[in-house]
Amino acid sequence: MNFLSSLDDTVPQGTTAAPFGAASDLAFQATEPGEGQRWSTWPATLPSERGPEPRPDWLVTSAAAIDTELGVVKTGKEADLFLIERAVPDAPDEVPGTRSLLAAKRYRTTEHSDFHRSAIYTEGRGTRRTRDMRALTKGTSYGRAVARVQWAYAEFDALGRLFELGASVPYPVQVSDTEVLMEFVGEGRVAAPRLAEVRAGPDELRELFHQVAGFMRTLAFAGLAHGDLSPYNLLVHRGRVVAIDLPQVVDVIANPQGFDLLHRDCVNVCDWFTRRRLECDAEQLFGELVGDVVR
Repeated sequence: MNFLSSLDDTVPQGTTAAPFGAASDLAFQATEPGEGQRWSTWPATLPSERGPEPRPDWLVTSAAAIDTELGVVKTGKEADLFLIERAVPDAPDEVPGTRSLLAAKRYRTTEHSDFHRSAIYTEGRGTRRTRDMRALTKGTSYGRAVARVQWAYAEFDALGRLFELGASVPYPVQVSDTEVLMEFVGEGRVAAPRLAEVRAGPDELRELFHQVAGFMRTLAFAGLAHGDLSPYNLLVHRGRVVAIDLPQVVDVIANPQGFDLLHRDCVNVCDWFTRRRLECDAEQLFGELVGDVVR
């Protein structure tokens, strides 16, 4: 039996994982992670902590893979985004599922965070453990730690749900503690620009708006709203709009502030496009989305 195949949860035992199997086995046995590296954390995750199936061909699931830190993509008050290469040592680049770039969003620890996600987003959500609920309510250090884990899992769950709905979001790879691994959206090692950074003509602006409105409509049909949508958490990659920063996605009906948050999303989006001389009516968009929610 190929040694690598026994470590890869996507390859049945007794089959060959890839044409380079023997070489990979030797590399796996001889290689140790260096500075800024770790063994792939994929094998340590539960099925519920992994992205939806069918999984993309580029996803690396081999236990022989190594995660290499390539630097910081973006820093924030609540979380930092890092670029990671997950690769099987010495695997040929042309073999699918042996090398990929991932974005690692890590919610900060109590000592290094200005964590302030508003409670309005969590109305209508539940917490199973009474101790956790008390800690969250009191804002203790333990409660803040619980909140970070909850936001990481909330973001992962939202990414998975929206991906399955067909919304334009990064594929969610896995979640563990306060780290969410997801598809890296960009060219090479350069992240895609945010919508706020894009300079576009009238026709391109119109197409970008239709994509953003389509994203919002996909959520509305499922009774959801992004809750914090703006040109700063929408990426533009090869003409395609991709939504990010999703832990606050709200159920418009279950959350008492749901329709207000949906309306704010419409205003934020339309204000930006209007300032760039594209006709956009926030109230009309809001009315259409409300109709999608309550249909």
